Amino acid sequence: MGKLFSGIPYLRMGAGEPLVFIHGLGEIKEGWSNQFEFAEQYDLIIPDLRGHGEFITTGEISIANFARDVICLLKALGINNAHICGLSMGGMVAQEIYRQEPEMCRSLMLVSTLHYAPSCFRELFLLLKKARSGTISIDEQKNIAARACLYSWSEANFENFYKFYQPNREYYLPSLQACLEVNNLTLLPKINVPTLIIGGQYDTVIPVWIQLLMHKQIKHSEFVIFRNTGHVAKLEAKEAFNEVLRKFLRKQKKAS
Repeated sequence: MGKLFSGIPYLRMGAGEPLVFIHGLGEIKEGWSNQFEFAEQYDLIIPDLRGHGEFITTGEISIANFARDVICLLKALGINNAHICGLSMGGMVAQEIYRQEPEMCRSLMLVSTLHYAPSCFRELFLLLKKARSGTISIDEQKNIAARACLYSWSEANFENFYKFYQPNREYYLPSLQACLEVNNLTLLPKINVPTLIIGGQYDTVIPVWIQLLMHKQIKHSEFVIFRNTGHVAKLEAKEAFNEVLRKFLRKQKKAS
């Protein structure tokens, strides 16, 4: 199931229309395990982004390079276009894939993500993270992240979160910096593929009003808010999350 192409580790399973899942900051490709069931209907491709999971690199960390890696992987696999779903930082990568190669995107699913971080927000956020990262252990960092990302602090949720949130100290801050430099204000109105935007009611990492702004900017996009979830609805509301994705993807199949 685990494969490697030109340094890019990825999972591939199933058959059908290609469906790509892109993980968030500090996460690994296996974090989409609740969505492996999509392999029953789709050709599922789930990469590690550079600096995450098994993808160790000396290359520059940037959203543009994250996107380029995914595009190169898909082309190497003979895939001309795919449904692209990204969570948080992965949603920024999905937007960047559209910027670089719009024809590569059959549809976009942008989950708990942002299109722009105002400079005042960027500086404060980065300062806070730098202060923390230098003085706390990885375990403490994971605990802080879990409490920020989860709405329901159940033992099972914490356990699942810890399993797939594995920040690499060397790459974490450059990846965060890359996220905070995103500016897609002019890109969103140009997106003309079917787009689903998902937010979590109690997301304190990227508040749901940001996804609402994205929805207003992307013509004909659909917008879903998951109640009683934080930043990772794919974990906290697995069944409902998967059903929303399935429904959206079925609609694209009928339209094609």
